[in-house]
Amino acid sequence: MSAELLARARAGDRDAFAALVEPHRRELQVHCYRMLGSLQDAEDALQETLLAAWLGLDGFEGRSSVRTWLYRIATNRCLNLLRSSSRRPTAAAPLPVPAPDPTGLGEVPWLQPYPDDLLEGLPDRAPGPDARYESREAISLAFVTAVQLLPPNQRAVLLLRDVLGYRASETAAILGLTEDAVTNALKRARATTDAASPPQLPAPGGPEERALLDRFVAAFTDSDVDALVSLMTDDAWVRMPPLPFEYRGTEAVRRFFTAIEAHRRRIGRMVPVRANGQPGWGEYVRDPVAGSLHLAGILTIALAGDRICEITHFETTVAPYFALPRTLD
Repeated sequence: MSAELLARARAGDRDAFAALVEPHRRELQVHCYRMLGSLQDAEDALQETLLAAWLGLDGFEGRSSVRTWLYRIATNRCLNLLRSSSRRPTAAAPLPVPAPDPTGLGEVPWLQPYPDDLLEGLPDRAPGPDARYESREAISLAFVTAVQLLPPNQRAVLLLRDVLGYRASETAAILGLTEDAVTNALKRARATTDAASPPQLPAPGGPEERALLDRFVAAFTDSDVDALVSLMTDDAWVRMPPLPFEYRGTEAVRRFFTAIEAHRRRIGRMVPVRANGQPGWGEYVRDPVAGSLHLAGILTIALAGDRICEITHFETTVAPYFALPRTLD
């Protein structure tokens, strides 16, 4: 059937081309997201990939599967974007108060969340035998953040080998590298990501998780800093991409929330969402004049057992991906 579709697509049949590539569209988008850390950039890279595939059908000789051919195009499109100086500039509304001294300055200011609703469209395809990460772990914010710290080639090698499970020879062919270069890049990439040690994600939706999330929402909406800090691990992170400030540890987190609480508008509603396999909320604050609720951002948390190990606040620019309205009555 693929050979027939390929022949028809080469003859200019756009419907045949769509049928050929559609089964791979969502997984290619996720791959581009892991490469770029931005859903917006990933969608751009995906569209460029599909256009390049359509224009380059005559050059596809069938030495690999259509899926591998598409991954080759997508990966190299992402590498070109990473190496260019034209990546989308980042901007964020400043904090309402001078920021307390951060633990550090984040190196990944362009990070965006990936809605779980989009993950439901992934094909039920097991990775290759060489893969080291399960699908949920490989989409977590901790993992995606760790990947963004890698140079472009190491990033691509790690994802192709350890997430998708391509063999070294296949990865070398996709990237136009030697197998030795792939092996060396993978060794260096693993050293960086292993040091980041993303936490194991608990299964979503259990009673323990629901109880913890209820306690978090109550503490967050009530501006109860003590209760909030009590729910967090000793080495918990608070991040706010694209703002560069990062806070690690309960004392730093306490200073941060104490500094902003007096100036933060009261939360009127938290609308549940899920992103990167993690719980999250659309954060709505009340307009003191109009009385309506306005979206202030998207908040996600990562769990380590019965504690919160990370809180990440994202700008409202990602709201359309979650179908969150800008205002609520």
